[in-house]
Amino acid sequence: MILGIVETSGEHPALARREVEGAVAALDGSVADVSPVQGPGIVPVEVPDRERLVQIAARLALARRVAVPVDGGAAPAMAARREGATGRRAVFRRWGAPSGTADRDVVELGRAYVQGGGTIDLETPEVRYWLVAPEPSRVLLLREVAEVDRGAYARRAMPRLPFHRPVSLPPRLGRAAMNLAAVRTGDLVLDPFLGTGALLAEAGLLGARLYGIDADPAMVRGSLRNLAHLGVRAELVAEGDARTVEPEGFPATFDAIVTDPPYGRASASVGADPSTLVVQVLERWEGRLRPGAAIVVLAPGGPPALGKRWTEELRIPVRVHRSLTREFRRYRRTGTPPPG
Repeated sequence: MILGIVETSGEHPALARREVEGAVAALDGSVADVSPVQGPGIVPVEVPDRERLVQIAARLALARRVAVPVDGGAAPAMAARREGATGRRAVFRRWGAPSGTADRDVVELGRAYVQGGGTIDLETPEVRYWLVAPEPSRVLLLREVAEVDRGAYARRAMPRLPFHRPVSLPPRLGRAAMNLAAVRTGDLVLDPFLGTGALLAEAGLLGARLYGIDADPAMVRGSLRNLAHLGVRAELVAEGDARTVEPEGFPATFDAIVTDPPYGRASASVGADPSTLVVQVLERWEGRLRPGAAIVVLAPGGPPALGKRWTEELRIPVRVHRSLTREFRRYRRTGTPPPG
């Protein structure tokens, strides 16, 4: 197994760590029990190969980068000199410090790198190195494997999509929800409260097969426009009351249910109290999940959304908008192990 170091972004710290756990589980890895690097916002992970470290960065929303320790047994200057033998253009920075911060240790590592045969390039480096001090007397060197494309989430924010509503889930939080469910390529994912399609879009970008239901025909049409705009195709999106509808073509079994129920918004369209509606819909569909699969619900608070047959594994409150807070909850059928 290969040890990697994930730097989370500082947004919603509890959710960010859980997102990393789910993303790594989806790639047949786990959070590491032992790591040379510890500290706030740092999550050590173990995966079977380097390529999966790159895939972790491609999956995550609430993170900045993934790196690996360089020659853990060597002094940082010696490690930097050895790395310089590759002849690549590089930049050295201190982990967590603003770009451009003057730092004697960083300068010395850069010199060692040049002595080894490498080149320092602050503008267009081929590789980035990070200096980390887990303790005042101990310094480690990390090599960046991949950077999280945080701009991609801003580019598909709701105001930029063809169909939108005033209040919608930001793409970063939609991706975090899908990672909580450890959604994998090819998984069958259901959102029984489809809305604008923000959640299913993130599942589709992870390579999942998408199924959605909404009682509002405008939402069904609009969500399909948004998915098409993002280059994502749904297997089937159906109009109807998710408590009773049985869309033709829906599979017998799903790999995950992930949903952001329409509390106080579209719930009135089916004449139901919001909390009651959520319970009824989830009870209607929970029997269609494969063993060990997860249900992730973004709830406004209050009692559990599922009965005693389900274990609530986590509950993390997150402010979604200025006046709107959601609890990210993950449920798994009691007695079934999680995937991974």
